[in-house]
Amino acid sequence: MRGEWNIAARAPLAQRFVRRNAAAAEKVENVEATQTYRLVIADDHPLFRGALRESISGLMERMEITEAGTFDDVVELLERGGNDVDVILLDLAMPGARGFSGLMYMRAQFPSVPVVVVSANDDPATIRRCMGFGASGFIPKTLGVDDMRAAISTILSGGVWTPPDVDLGAGADAETAELMARMATLTPQQVRVLMMLSEGLLNKQIAYQLSVSEATVKAHVSAILQKLGVESRTQAVIAAAKIEAGHFPQSASAAN
Repeated sequence: MRGEWNIAARAPLAQRFVRRNAAAAEKVENVEATQTYRLVIADDHPLFRGALRESISGLMERMEITEAGTFDDVVELLERGGNDVDVILLDLAMPGARGFSGLMYMRAQFPSVPVVVVSANDDPATIRRCMGFGASGFIPKTLGVDDMRAAISTILSGGVWTPPDVDLGAGADAETAELMARMATLTPQQVRVLMMLSEGLLNKQIAYQLSVSEATVKAHVSAILQKLGVESRTQAVIAAAKIEAGHFPQSASAAN
């Protein structure tokens, strides 16, 4: 009888425990339902931005989507409220950035904001380099709407997504791997300076665009040379071009 009484006495406690757990789970679900996800679509083609927006609208209960047509627009937007952005959908080639430089800058300057590359260039080596530079995923522009929604949903949930047929374990040659590792040590401002060097800009032009002194630019250039293990700004541009070789058309400034 005593054992039966104990069981009977415990039943209401167990029921209350179950009710509390159910209430807690419901509270968590309610929080998730009211969470607002903020995405930035960074692409210089308005038609593609519109198509991508249409594809992912309604993916989450509450979603805010902002568009940016140039790299500088993306930077300005993040400087105003980067901590509120959940994901950046970044094209590799847009005004103000080319190749991997934009991704490198984003990961260095805003390390807490996941960056997903959305590109027409879906070469496996390009995808591997994007992931090596810290991308949270790579979505080919040719991906179907349903697969694109599934990919972005995975990333918003904290996962990583790349095309399933791409072997991320296939490494680059030793020289390229070392150069990528050196590139990854550049500060955000050094990345910007290297980007401008690749465009053929002079120190005074870089200083004007970055609103700093020429002395500051010279200091950045010296640091870039040291980190990349090269002796001149021309060699630094060539080193940056090696990372992009075979992945993007080389500009005249980078080639000269």
